[in-house]
Amino acid sequence: MDFQQGLITTIHEYGISKDSLEELSLELKKRPTAILIPCLFEEFGRPALKNIKNVLSKLDGLNELVIALSAKSENEVTQAKAFFNEMPFTVHVHWTNSPKVKELLKSQEGSGLDLLVTPGKGWAVWQGIGIASITSEVIALFDADIRTFSPSYPIRMLQPLLNQSHGISYVKAFYSRLSLETNALKGRATRLFVGPLLSSMEELIGHGPFLDYLQAFRYPLAGEFAFNRDLAMNLRIPCDWGLEIGLLSEVYRNVRISRIAQVDLGVFDHKHKEIGENPSEGLQKMCTEILSSVLRGIMEHQAETLNNSQLSTLEVLYRRIGEDRVMQFSLDSAINKLPYNLHDEKLSVQRFGKLLRPAIIKFLESPVSQQLPSWARVISCDRNLPINLLNAGKI
Repeated sequence: MDFQQGLITTIHEYGISKDSLEELSLELKKRPTAILIPCLFEEFGRPALKNIKNVLSKLDGLNELVIALSAKSENEVTQAKAFFNEMPFTVHVHWTNSPKVKELLKSQEGSGLDLLVTPGKGWAVWQGIGIASITSEVIALFDADIRTFSPSYPIRMLQPLLNQSHGISYVKAFYSRLSLETNALKGRATRLFVGPLLSSMEELIGHGPFLDYLQAFRYPLAGEFAFNRDLAMNLRIPCDWGLEIGLLSEVYRNVRISRIAQVDLGVFDHKHKEIGENPSEGLQKMCTEILSSVLRGIMEHQAETLNNSQLSTLEVLYRRIGEDRVMQFSLDSAINKLPYNLHDEKLSVQRFGKLLRPAIIKFLESPVSQQLPSWARVISCDRNLPINLLNAGKI
């Protein structure tokens, strides 16, 4: 790993000192901290979540663990609660789609709040933030399918926030996405879509503050991040696959860049999504929604948009830059003795490239997205909603 710094403060993994659980535990006792895991019930049958539980059980001093659970029945929620028995801290297994939760959120329509969105990670994250912020000052989010989860993940994500002298409000993870089975490079949505897309946009419209900001993140689609309560309460939460980019846009809107850091978590592996047979499936659907989130952020923070005459240029630029990246990853893989399918990678670039024109045209017809309102706004309407939500999600 290099030691370079840029627009976003980068915390490298130099491999010299060992991350200390004892040191983290001392800091956790000084500042109430929550870990939030949005979760489908199906994850309880997989080894990843079992490993995550075992690692977290060693976090002496953690204020609470919030499991934002999507479940089909009370029986599934009961099983989830039993799974987390005997943890050394409070565990809230919050049933995000329970009848009581839906009824409670629907009741807010009278205040003009639309809180019953399509269930997904964004909805779960929003509910989890509301619950965690009741008693915790720092909140870290991890997915439930991380196969390489180790103590260094929470240690490195939380320490920049726990010590307030660092002045950090938001921490974003980055890592090397490698398959545990084959060591092959993963993360195609980041490597072959978002990276080439942002470079293409820069060539097309030039440097801009928001575009430079996005490009400063080494893994903008990382689903692992942490923030202090003040920031968490003021974030609008996107409801689609544009969640990670949309949250980066919200962070950009709310805090100074000097208060943002990105942290190297080393090698990382979790479930891999297939590319999909059409634009409404798999990675193609994901990238379509990510593209909308990028374009919306550029509109919102740079007051720039694409016109029809620029679409063809973007398509050509993306294809050229994407294929250049494929050759770079091919060489990187070869020297590191990693398997690499150059043909499949170029096919991915071609499929992603075909998404651009129809996705951009559709976006320009309706650029405003559905976002869950910030908790600061919600509480201004009903100050008791967080605690009522906590109670509604219990069985």
